[in-house]
Amino acid sequence: MRIKAIIAAAVLTSVAAPAFAQAFYIVQDVKTKKCTITESKPTTTETTVVSGDTVYKTRAEAEAGMKTVKVCTSN
Repeated sequence: MRIKAIIAAAVLTSVAAPAFAQAFYIVQDVKTKKCTITESKPTTTETTVVSGDTVYKTRAEAEAGMKTVKVCTSN
């Protein structure tokens, strides 16, 4: 009985874990041209994603990626 409960908990955890995964985007303010890192994809026209289709899993990855985005390094 306990083994079934442990297996069920493991299955639920493996299914729920990706839902808690964070995503980071490199975005640029359209007016100021300043780049920042956000945890949500922009839904307004005030900012735009400048990292293409790349979604970073950690803030550190996004910070490193921001150094390689040309529109962010030219400011």
